Amino acid sequence: MAKIIVRGTEVTIISIDEKDYISLTDMVRSIQNGLSLIEKWLRNKNTIEFLGIWEEMYNADFNSLEFEGIKNEAGLNRFILSVKQWTEKTNSKGLIAKAGRYGGTYAHKDIAFEFASWVSPQFKLYLLKEFQRLKEEEQKQIGWSAKRELAKINYHIHTDAIKQNLTPIELTPIQTSIVYANEADVLNMALFGKTAKQWRDANPQLKGNIRDYALINELICLSNMENINAIFINESIPQSERLIKLNQIAIQQMRVLQDVENRKLLK
Repeated sequence: MAKIIVRGTEVTIISIDEKDYISLTDMVRSIQNGLSLIEKWLRNKNTIEFLGIWEEMYNADFNSLEFEGIKNEAGLNRFILSVKQWTEKTNSKGLIAKAGRYGGTYAHKDIAFEFASWVSPQFKLYLLKEFQRLKEEEQKQIGWSAKRELAKINYHIHTDAIKQNLTPIELTPIQTSIVYANEADVLNMALFGKTAKQWRDANPQLKGNIRDYALINELICLSNMENINAIFINESIPQSERLIKLNQIAIQQMRVLQDVENRKLLK
């Protein structure tokens, strides 16, 4: 579930079957007698035709027979239709009447934008703007998570090199963990300029570790450095030399990544 603010109105967005559904109830909450607008919109013949076309395109279980009966009645003075009646009669997937804490009428984003346009073209444009901003933020988060997972995968390559070359079998588990932490800090020092402990001491209010708060470019660089350091370890290069080399690589890669990002922004 997510919330966006559209011209001072908080609008809820939920995910159903990995599709975005926007609360029509929230959209009209600040309007006097706003809730009645939803049923007024639903009684409109053009609305019924639009909903029917959408359902036939995306809903294999849509009850077309019931829909034809509703469409024939739409526009008549006696025609009354609630969201609940529509969903029960047609097995609609585009409109959903949801109960509970975040209850109300929800519509697939295609339909929600159509409703917003009917209520106010200006509101629709602001809704589109805020919805797009939300999607862009979600994509950034997905990208960050993907890079974080990549760093975790390469972490295993790194630790395997440590295990094979730097941890003799006679070491105790505690001594072995110290070796792993020491090598992790080689990367931390090369990229961030501080050890994990130094970061924790400087940020006692934050949970997690220094890598959990890394930027995407930093995670890309870290992932590359784990592979490179694994090669250095296999080649028996002393740690002090590896730190210098890794720091030089980090500076170079971060410069390249920043240049790429700047070119994207210019485009």
